[in-house]
Amino acid sequence: MAGETREGSLDAPTRHALQWQAPSFFDTDALNEELERVYDICHGCRRCVSLCNAFPTLFDLVDESETMEVDGVAKADYMKVVDHCYLCDLCYMTKCPYVPPHEWNVDFPHLMLRAKMVKHRQQKPPLRDRILSATDAVGKLAGIPIVVQAVNATNRSKLGRGLLSKTLSVHKNAHVPEYHSRTFRKRWRRNADSEARPLGTTRGRVAIFSTCYGNYNEPQLNDDLQAVFEHNGIPVQLLSRERCCGMPKLELGDIEALQAAKDTNIPALLEAIDAGCDIVAVIPSCVLMFKQELPLLFPDDADVAKVRAHMFDPFEYLMLRHKEDGLKLDFTTALGKIAYHAACHLRVQNIGLKTRDLLSLVPDTEIEVIERCSGHDGTYAVKQEYHDVSRKICRPVARRVTQAQVDSYSSDCPMAGRQIATTLGDGSEPEHPVSLLRKAYGI
Repeated sequence: MAGETREGSLDAPTRHALQWQAPSFFDTDALNEELERVYDICHGCRRCVSLCNAFPTLFDLVDESETMEVDGVAKADYMKVVDHCYLCDLCYMTKCPYVPPHEWNVDFPHLMLRAKMVKHRQQKPPLRDRILSATDAVGKLAGIPIVVQAVNATNRSKLGRGLLSKTLSVHKNAHVPEYHSRTFRKRWRRNADSEARPLGTTRGRVAIFSTCYGNYNEPQLNDDLQAVFEHNGIPVQLLSRERCCGMPKLELGDIEALQAAKDTNIPALLEAIDAGCDIVAVIPSCVLMFKQELPLLFPDDADVAKVRAHMFDPFEYLMLRHKEDGLKLDFTTALGKIAYHAACHLRVQNIGLKTRDLLSLVPDTEIEVIERCSGHDGTYAVKQEYHDVSRKICRPVARRVTQAQVDSYSSDCPMAGRQIATTLGDGSEPEHPVSLLRKAYGI
């Protein structure tokens, strides 16, 4: 009935564009008013308490206040909650019963993003955060042949990690990825072109958005991606240019840096799309940036919308082709039992568990799915003040891996995989799903 209050989660969730260009968006009083409104709803529900540390932080502030309600929490403490949110989006997509179209219109991650943007505009982030989020600059500097050995040696040594801890507040026990001077873009060699075969919604030709991590830190992931796609008769090319997708800057609330990244990446992506390519990227966060975050931040940008329509997770793409009998099933190697961690930024793409579905096609392969956050976030887990909390968040994931008694464990997010390995602490190494798929094909 019209005007009647409805229970939550009775309709499919919808997402509104973020109105960051509105005059009131950066108004501190308006922000605090909305924070208080949403915090009060969260306090009355508490369904998301197990997801991350943002919600326990909020509930502790409420429970320790004089009124034991949100009105007893000092406005100055509101940002303590914001600082623990790493925009995984799981509360919005999997837990909250009050997301739009519910009349309470709760979008906790985007409210946290607004608060981060206000904070960034009001005060300069610490040097540590600016360095960690400058993935292109750090990757280029650390990847210089003479420099890369020193950087990697420092990151591996107890003395070097102690120095990083003292100077930049990077936790001494956090995994810090290695850098490569022979990046993926440097080692790229285009194979003989073949004819594209469109199937269903796929064009049958892809351009790889190599990502900062897949270019500088683990270029082998993109090697494996290229090998798997070409094995399936899908011609692969590399974007003419690219820079960081902007996710690390988004998590800082730096909308200006994100817009600068967009202005570089979108024309390069359109160039490939207009040449007949779809786009794939091996890092879920980067895919999510072009599929969801940029369209919600720039809803009237037709170029952003065009890129969104042609951006795919690799396993999503391959399963779309499998639906049209376009996936090769000539597997030569069984993978045994795999503990598969479904990364948060993949889950919120609403494409289903395509990685699980594809790996399950390999004979004598069993997939144990773990749908729980690893607590890494790219930078959250390496920060001095958050590392122990991140490990606590990851412990249930690591416990599931141990209990499953698997042959290998894997995550679409390589950083989440490393976080699981660090939490396990047994010297084991994760294997990325695309690397497992290449192994299954025997290529």
